[in-house]
Amino acid sequence: MRKKRRNIEAFSLSFLDCICCGFGAIILLLVLSKIYEPVIIEKTQDDLESLIALLQQELFDIRGETAVINRDLEDVREQTSSTKLRLARLQGELNTVQGQYAATQSDSESTLDEGDLKRTKQQLTDEMRRLAPYYRRADDDAVAGIPVDSEYVIFVIDTSGSMQQFNWQRAIEKLNETLDVYPQVKGLQIMNDNGSYMFKQYAGQWIPDTPGRRDAIRNTMRTWRPFSDSNPADGIIYAISTYWSADKKISIYVFGDEFSGRSVEAVVRQIDSVNREDENGNRMVRIHAVGFPFFFDPGRQPSDTTRRYAQLMRILTERNGGTFVALSNPRS
Repeated sequence: MRKKRRNIEAFSLSFLDCICCGFGAIILLLVLSKIYEPVIIEKTQDDLESLIALLQQELFDIRGETAVINRDLEDVREQTSSTKLRLARLQGELNTVQGQYAATQSDSESTLDEGDLKRTKQQLTDEMRRLAPYYRRADDDAVAGIPVDSEYVIFVIDTSGSMQQFNWQRAIEKLNETLDVYPQVKGLQIMNDNGSYMFKQYAGQWIPDTPGRRDAIRNTMRTWRPFSDSNPADGIIYAISTYWSADKKISIYVFGDEFSGRSVEAVVRQIDSVNREDENGNRMVRIHAVGFPFFFDPGRQPSDTTRRYAQLMRILTERNGGTFVALSNPRS
């Protein structure tokens, strides 16, 4: 007898259990993934915001550094422009001084000897016109051609060894001659080329012009021996800076035989800066100079310091309304 086959049901209880378990697992995975997803997204956003803030800070720093660099660059450009202008101005001054040097190379045209000098007239102030009757006339109103139209006189005298050894007696004679052609002035002063006063009690003041003071000057001159470095620039600048006044007509007489400084041009610029021109082109103080020979031997060439002294004094006297006298004869 044949057995009957049992009908197999497609949706049995076991099958349904498996299906339910599978769906349950999927739902559980979905639930778990949904729970942790916001945390991950939030962390990622925080990281991005931190990165953006860091990049922004770096951008600000770069912009700040760029501004500083641009400012420094602008300063450098301005300094470069100023330097170029100053260089051009100095080049112009150098060309002017070099042209003056070239003009001084010919001694026959630029050196004034006592035997060949012609007396030069200069404009007198109202005060000098008032005192005119008391001044000597004819050949006595000039020292070797140097005009004597000032109310105050300053002597800047080189007291170096070469002057003391070779030219001191002649310096005394020229000092006496200069004093003689100024019968009466309002004030005198005497210092050496380093600015050392002959009479320290009158430092920064004017020496009264009296017969007694003039005798004291002549007597002290014979034994006056202060230290000197043979550089008249210091004494000239000090004299102008100390004694110039708008209401005074002042002349400086420079006696010397050498210039030991390194640069004639530098001295000319320094004195131009202190002895400025007025609106009419006149200098505050008139500068005259007498050059004494270093050696009496006519066949011996003068030293470089002597030539530089002559060059310096020619330029200074020309630029400052004075006259330069070079003594070439020991008996002059």
